[in-house]
Amino acid sequence: MSGETNRKAKAPFNYGGQAVIEGVMMRGPHKLTTAVRRPDGTIAMSCQPLVSLRDRYPWLKLPVFRGVIALYESLAFGVQALMFSANESGEEDEELTSGQMGLTVVISFAIAIGFFMLLPTYLMGLLKSHFGHSTVTFNLVEGLFRMVILVAYIWGVSRFKDIQRVFAYHGAEHKVIHAHEAGRELTPANCREYSCLHPRCGTAFLLFVALVSIVLFSLFGWPSLWKRLLTRLLLLPVVAGLSFEVTQLAAKHVRAPWAVPILWPGLMLQKLTTREPDESMLEVAIEALKNAKEGDAEAEGADAKVGDAATAGAAAADAAAGVNGDLPGPAPVEIN
Repeated sequence: MSGETNRKAKAPFNYGGQAVIEGVMMRGPHKLTTAVRRPDGTIAMSCQPLVSLRDRYPWLKLPVFRGVIALYESLAFGVQALMFSANESGEEDEELTSGQMGLTVVISFAIAIGFFMLLPTYLMGLLKSHFGHSTVTFNLVEGLFRMVILVAYIWGVSRFKDIQRVFAYHGAEHKVIHAHEAGRELTPANCREYSCLHPRCGTAFLLFVALVSIVLFSLFGWPSLWKRLLTRLLLLPVVAGLSFEVTQLAAKHVRAPWAVPILWPGLMLQKLTTREPDESMLEVAIEALKNAKEGDAEAEGADAKVGDAATAGAAAADAAAGVNGDLPGPAPVEIN
């Protein structure tokens, strides 16, 4: 099969990304690009090849597993993009080292686990005497605590001006992806017409983690505090995987009546995590997506050349072996 046929068989890729410090990271099927506005007004660009663990190990594409890997890769690539943006957006003598960034990530991850996974179950343990004897009720209230803490945290950090700029770049990322998916030319004027909210946003994923955890944790009753803490930590990958599946399914059927109530809470939460971007922010997001698309086109073009060369080589080998090209061959098989 030729490279051209392979390209036609592929479904359109859903580009995504995240906001970073004074910039935007965009992820394609083959390339990861980060565009950052420097203090002098120029745009710094990082473009690196992307090989997902799901491509190396096909079994990781199975439901739930793919969600865990997607979360891990999002964190890993996000840290790389944040480090690049921190170094490019600041002064030359303010660059972060990999050790400093690694320590920051470890501390941030520990705080996130403590606040959003362990604190809610600890609080519920203190207050359970006020909620009867139902373990389902205990887990439900614990989940409500988790969601309240999440929303309060996002609201609190959104008060800082630096974070508000990151949220504006978040809005720029969404607007540019909307314009791309609508087939519009990527210009600031065209992108500005679209919403800052997007159904595939990671903000919605965080909310689904809180909701799915209520259901999953309820299956294990209400054991002692240490058993609850251990259970929450061990089940975190499963919660992430299931939340990913729900988010992706709803986003693929965004106009379906059943998907609307699933997506609505996440879209409302994005009103806290996005801001209306200015033109310079849209320019940065556009550059990030354009470079990701160009990098993907180059990678796919190289793959197509390899495929065409292999086809030509096979045909030459058949001819050298004396195969009669006029003889009927097997019926062509179309791969969807």
